[in-house]
Amino acid sequence: MTELIGIVLVTAASVTILALIGQHIEQILRKTELLLTYLSAVLILLLMVYVLLEVLMRYAFNSPLPGHLEGAELLLPMIVFFAISYTQARNGHVGMSLVVEALPIRLQRFINIFTLGLSILTCAVLAYFGTKQAYFAYEINDVTMTPPYWPIWPSASIVPIGYGLLALRMSLQILQHIAPKRFPEPPPEDFEQPSTFR
Repeated sequence: MTELIGIVLVTAASVTILALIGQHIEQILRKTELLLTYLSAVLILLLMVYVLLEVLMRYAFNSPLPGHLEGAELLLPMIVFFAISYTQARNGHVGMSLVVEALPIRLQRFINIFTLGLSILTCAVLAYFGTKQAYFAYEINDVTMTPPYWPIWPSASIVPIGYGLLALRMSLQILQHIAPKRFPEPPPEDFEQPSTFR
């Protein structure tokens, strides 16, 4: 219980610090999200090449690549969690907004702030315990069960980073709802959705 209280306090302090820093963090976060999304796309391409090579080696040369399943499994969290904050910023996650959109604007804002706040706390908890798990995997040198015995901690460490960036993005979205003049919504790029809910 003390860990949960600590997470709530650190999260509240982080949002307060964000409010004091101002809108400069938005530009930094957008560039970070874009970079990580490109990295996620590169990982997808590498994974495709890796699977193609494995299939060719298996069926053409009867010499499969060892550890291909585990390697692919370890790349999947990286692909997802590198791009999760970018997707939130562009309002790309699946959401059920039929009922909320029928409500008055002020109530919509309140509901959005409330749900973003709950989501921030959830992501903060997941980031905290994900960090503990990744450190534990590093500490015991946890590896996959089959050769070439890939280390698990690099993939496990991406999960809390992704949740941390997602919590940061949602914190900025709350501030955009609470103080839209101090935290204006950034102009969307040509192919993007706005970063906050309507």
